[in-house]
Amino acid sequence: MNDGLGKRVLDLIRDQQDLLVSLLRDLVSAESPSAEPAVHGRARHVFMSALIELGWHVAEAGPVAGPRHVYARPSRRTKGGMMQLVVGHYDTVWPVGTVADRPFTVDGNVIRGPGVFDMKGGLVQLILAIKTLQELGLEPDITPVVFVNADEEIGSRTSTRYIRMLARSANRALVLEPALGDEGHLKTERKGIGRFTVTVHGKAAHAGLDPTGGASAILELSHVIQKLFAMNDPDSGITINVGTIDGGVQPNVIAPHSTAVVDVRVPTVVEGDRIEQQIHGMQPETPGVRLRIEGAIGRPSMEPTARNEALWQQAVAAAGELGLEIGRAKVGGGSDGNTTSQHTATLDGLGPVGHGAHAPHEFLYIDKTLERAALLTLLLLAPPTEVMALEEAG
Repeated sequence: MNDGLGKRVLDLIRDQQDLLVSLLRDLVSAESPSAEPAVHGRARHVFMSALIELGWHVAEAGPVAGPRHVYARPSRRTKGGMMQLVVGHYDTVWPVGTVADRPFTVDGNVIRGPGVFDMKGGLVQLILAIKTLQELGLEPDITPVVFVNADEEIGSRTSTRYIRMLARSANRALVLEPALGDEGHLKTERKGIGRFTVTVHGKAAHAGLDPTGGASAILELSHVIQKLFAMNDPDSGITINVGTIDGGVQPNVIAPHSTAVVDVRVPTVVEGDRIEQQIHGMQPETPGVRLRIEGAIGRPSMEPTARNEALWQQAVAAAGELGLEIGRAKVGGGSDGNTTSQHTATLDGLGPVGHGAHAPHEFLYIDKTLERAALLTLLLLAPPTEVMALEEAG
């Protein structure tokens, strides 16, 4: 990169602190809970309008009556040229009305409010990065394409197919999920995540008059839970949690049905396949009952790969241009980076630095988040991420 470019980028980004605050205030005030896509229009409009003002082409994707996702790219681009994917989401876990109880506030170097950290702050970073590139008269060698979905917090049910399609064509993916901790570690490994539902069908009978005439779905579910618990291997990074159970009709009736919903976290795709097969392979132990098992590892593991390592090294170099040091971490939560990592070099956690994702105390640090906007700017300018020959051969 050009001598002194890092300082110029950082200075320009810092000069846009007022824009960070004002745009983030607008986004946070436009509540966008994942489960209520009908109210997403205002937040989507705020983000799309900011891109349109910068001369970008924007479009919507997704089901007409469901979550609407945002696709964006520069209006001027080289058709058939190399592309880099920038991924984020504008949905949050917070229901409508949360902003009234916990309004957007700025207190010195801290911004608080529902969704500031996870991850509307990351969307504002992107706007600052694009604006900075334009002010410097610089265009990335690799065309940036942006995909911001509206259902990430509920598993990206309608958007994963778009993300997968774009990732397959991208040289790399930059994911604007929040960074980890005060140090702002980037996320280079994520566990795979699965959700399973086990339904037991038994046979009802009077618990007093005909205690042997039924088949208890609750008894069978207790066996299932023990089997699932035995699959845990925390030392290897495998965790299986039976999060909710339900069943039975009355205390004096042998339960004719029961259900358990199970969360699974695995460190690798191979382990994910093994655990998935093991769960689906469970057989009933109680005579007269049957099992129905649904679910899968929906987000495969984001594992350390040669191409991900190459992108990480580019980030380290870009941080050095800014006079910053960065660290990396392995995390148990999932994101759309799990999906992109199956197809292209991926770096996650490029969003805000702060704390409190999904928590009432959610906040970001202004100074560190501006630094991350500068890091994103330099990564957008970085040359193509080179994939090692060994991985290409694989």
